[in-house]
Amino acid sequence: MKPVVTWKTIDDAAAGQRIDNFLLTQLKGVPRSRVYRLIRKGEVRVNKKRIEQTYRLQLEDVVRIPPVQMDAEQLPVKLNDAVTARLNDSILYEDDKLLILNKPAGMAVHGGTGIQGGLIEYLREIRPQNKFLELAHRLDRDTSGCLMIAKSRAMLVELHELLRDREVRKIYRVLVVGSWPKQVHKVDAPLQKNVLSSGERIVKVAREGQESVTTFNVIERFPAITLMEAFPHTGRTHQIRVHCACTGHPVVGDDRYGEGKINQELSKQLDSKRMFLHAYTLKLTIPSTGVEINVEAPLDDHWETAIRRAAHGRKVV
Repeated sequence: MKPVVTWKTIDDAAAGQRIDNFLLTQLKGVPRSRVYRLIRKGEVRVNKKRIEQTYRLQLEDVVRIPPVQMDAEQLPVKLNDAVTARLNDSILYEDDKLLILNKPAGMAVHGGTGIQGGLIEYLREIRPQNKFLELAHRLDRDTSGCLMIAKSRAMLVELHELLRDREVRKIYRVLVVGSWPKQVHKVDAPLQKNVLSSGERIVKVAREGQESVTTFNVIERFPAITLMEAFPHTGRTHQIRVHCACTGHPVVGDDRYGEGKINQELSKQLDSKRMFLHAYTLKLTIPSTGVEINVEAPLDDHWETAIRRAAHGRKVV
């Protein structure tokens, strides 16, 4: 049966949500880039009018959702038992309104161009009993660690307010190339995001960029790399990665802001090609309930192996 136009009237559960995020829940498996294209072309209408992708839905809005015929390669991939078990084993905290996972490295948080499914799509398939599951924030595909998923619209709004007001304390573990300078404890460098025609996001230090501040502490020094703690005071795209790179010490395995030749050398030494950035701890207090949450995402075997090998490594030119 061919897809047909559908009309959705916005209720309390969806009010306040951005139109792009709403469509991603309605058009399951459709790449984000295609959703944006539907909006730009005016195929999506709200109250019979064109809207921008940043439009926030209002109660009783009527949304026109166009028919979308998905190509075979875009159809959602059914989960296998291994991925299901991996996600179930990654749960760090859960109550009736909030879920916190230790996101595996290499797993995108949502589907998109060239990605048939991401963590949030997988969760919705695993948990059909949860009628509402939305990412409260994001981690890069190659970054692992603490990721918050709201199980209600009210919790999503609350988490967004906490993140905006910088009331969520995040601590990352990161391996950087070389010996981190002893005098550098804070990087205060504004960042500007650019989106290429391919949809790829590239971030650079720029005077006209947004305020971006990260504090760094050295945990241990090795011959070729340094194990660090990173505390992002702001939440910009690729912030820790760019702040590390701009000091001359990019994240080990970062193929976007690092140097390919050095990454190749270190991947042999550490026996891993992954990027070594991990959202290690997450601390917050939920205002509506007063519940204090303090979770820690254990480092995986790749990290343990890399640190062990780093201790016996050699300098990289």
